[in-house]
Amino acid sequence: MLIRLFDIVFALCGLIVGFPLLILLTLIGLFDTGSPLFRQVRVGRNKKPFTLVKFRTMKPDTAHVASHLASSSAITTFGGFLRRTKLDELPQLWNVLKGEMSLVGPRPCLFNQEELIIARDNLDVFSARPGITGLGQINEIDMSTPQLLAETDCIMNKSLSVRSYFKYILMTIAGKGSGDRVRRL
Repeated sequence: MLIRLFDIVFALCGLIVGFPLLILLTLIGLFDTGSPLFRQVRVGRNKKPFTLVKFRTMKPDTAHVASHLASSSAITTFGGFLRRTKLDELPQLWNVLKGEMSLVGPRPCLFNQEELIIARDNLDVFSARPGITGLGQINEIDMSTPQLLAETDCIMNKSLSVRSYFKYILMTIAGKGSGDRVRRL
């Protein structure tokens, strides 16, 4: 309950304080791809679908697949900057505010990532809200290794405390972890 309160306060503050930056990134993204926001249906808490919102980092005609299955040639120059700085995740603060996500939790997967869904289901990972960052992300474990990611998510969910919540957020802000891999050509 305390973590949900932190989520609400930090998401609201982040959206208010970061509003000028959100507008600037949206305008630059508009010139970069013509469509600055990316919306995609993901698997949420208790396996309920929700629409994740983030800044677009790939060309608009890129197939809707997990990042590790997408080609690096699909990433725009501005998109590469957004990924490196993790600024592409900022619009997800809206998902956090709505209660669909938490700042810390398992990264939400796509419904077509069956191996990851089965592994997470077996470990009760879906009982938690998906997050913007978490133990997997700071340890560079992504959806290309579904069983390892599910096990890491389970460990995080079972041991999540206020202290680790702040630790994962601070480590992410400090640049720990590189985000989801993208297939290099």
